[in-house]
Amino acid sequence: MNKNTFRSIFFTLLFAAAGLLGVLLGSYFARPTSPGLRLITRTGIPAGPEGKVTQLLQMIRSSYIDPVDFDSIAEQLMPAIMEHLDPHSIYIPAQRYDAMNEALLGGFGGIGIKFNMITDTALVLNVISGGPSERAGVQSGDRILAVDSIPIVRMHQDEVMRLLRGEQGSKVELSLLRPVTAERFPLTITRGQVPVHSVTAAFEIEPGVAFIRLDQFSRTSYPEITSALGAMRSEGVDRVIFDLRGNQGGYLDQAIMIANAFLPENTMIVYTEDRDGHRVEQFSDGRGQFQDMQVVVLIDEGSASSSEILAGAIQDNDRGLIIGRRSFGKGLVQEQVQFADGSAVRLTIARYFTPTGRSIQKPYTGGTDDYYMELFERYMHHEYFVADSIRFADSLRFTTPGGRTVFGGGGIMPDIFVPYDTTYVNSFFVSVLAPPANVLYRFALRYADEHRTRINAVRSVAALNELLDADTGLLDRFLVFAASGGIRPTREELEQSREMLLARLRAQIGQFTPLDDVGYYSNIFRADNTVARALEALR
Repeated sequence: MNKNTFRSIFFTLLFAAAGLLGVLLGSYFARPTSPGLRLITRTGIPAGPEGKVTQLLQMIRSSYIDPVDFDSIAEQLMPAIMEHLDPHSIYIPAQRYDAMNEALLGGFGGIGIKFNMITDTALVLNVISGGPSERAGVQSGDRILAVDSIPIVRMHQDEVMRLLRGEQGSKVELSLLRPVTAERFPLTITRGQVPVHSVTAAFEIEPGVAFIRLDQFSRTSYPEITSALGAMRSEGVDRVIFDLRGNQGGYLDQAIMIANAFLPENTMIVYTEDRDGHRVEQFSDGRGQFQDMQVVVLIDEGSASSSEILAGAIQDNDRGLIIGRRSFGKGLVQEQVQFADGSAVRLTIARYFTPTGRSIQKPYTGGTDDYYMELFERYMHHEYFVADSIRFADSLRFTTPGGRTVFGGGGIMPDIFVPYDTTYVNSFFVSVLAPPANVLYRFALRYADEHRTRINAVRSVAALNELLDADTGLLDRFLVFAASGGIRPTREELEQSREMLLARLRAQIGQFTPLDDVGYYSNIFRADNTVARALEALR
């Protein structure tokens, strides 16, 4: 075969192949995209995207070929919808509902102890006064070995908590070890209502000055505060420091009632506006029992929502001083709606404004991640350390009746700025506090165990201070304990951290007494610059 003949045959076959390929491709692209597709146009579907979503779910339920877990679809769909709203509108699954609300509701079903998992047992740190465990005879320092015959060896703390909690009136059997007497015994406890106090500390911090630490605005916050402050007032207290640092808020009505207790009649506390501009104003009724008391409110970047409402009412009405650092900046009001399956949504329905007309809500158009990262940006811009690093637009400037300048648009700016204190922080200080070693915490636990009889007998701040003041070698023994784990400070590190280390040691030991958080805060304030500045202002 010569070259011309070969070329002729080759191109003939090539053209034939190309033609066949064209026929096949044409056939492929001409066929329907889905061999069994039926085109149906439905009428009567409600206008708008919600109509499409509803119709789609109905179609899946009525026509989809495979079984579908609609509960699973709903659990994924609800958070996805809420993510397109503001950062505070959220979906709460049924299994998380109780945990997210029990603190706000003021209690839960349980046995009434605070405990910590150590080695192979649960150590009872505190027994809640008047609770089921106290009535049954549980003591601080007891070890829980088993719950309902289930050994809790190396069990996670959350797992033990689930075993201890339950419906009121139900029974739980504990296997206990009491190290003081080396006694091992069973104990049956009937679960009851365990209160969750929002006022975690209330005591006379110095003559005539009350210190009240409010962790959240729960359903019981107002009566807790009036009870605690009323009792101290009868003993001669006429000034109060409200510590709202880290308080992320809670019930709006509680903030209003607490502010009302300090404001004269017909004074605006707060007002809200919904999307239609409907305005609801809240004024004091003149029946507040603490209108003549001097007030200082402590805030920081963790103070949000109801904390900012209370601080704003005090500041805008020239009723007291706000001390600390700029607050979080949450000026939105949520309404919680529970569904039949136990889940719920918290939906933003209004904005709130302080008495001078300030909205303190910071922007959230950049999304949830950017919204919460704003606190880190404050840190990077040195706002936690230098007041002059904070800039507010003139359009956000407001004036109180007394002539003070205040700003809106991103939190409450304090009247007296106190920078974040890092003067005591160094490598040694971080090492003794950092997990998993928790050296300072473990030393305080051992101290409480070694002095259990005296620790359990503490019933007042004065008694606690007498116990700790008598122990002049406390810090030295702690340093020996830390050194046994290979953690030793340089001379410079020890001098730098000495005051805060001793305050934290005393505070942690104090928390393991029946005083609980009162024992903690009555000692930690000794190294707290913000509290020191508040006391100075009140003097």
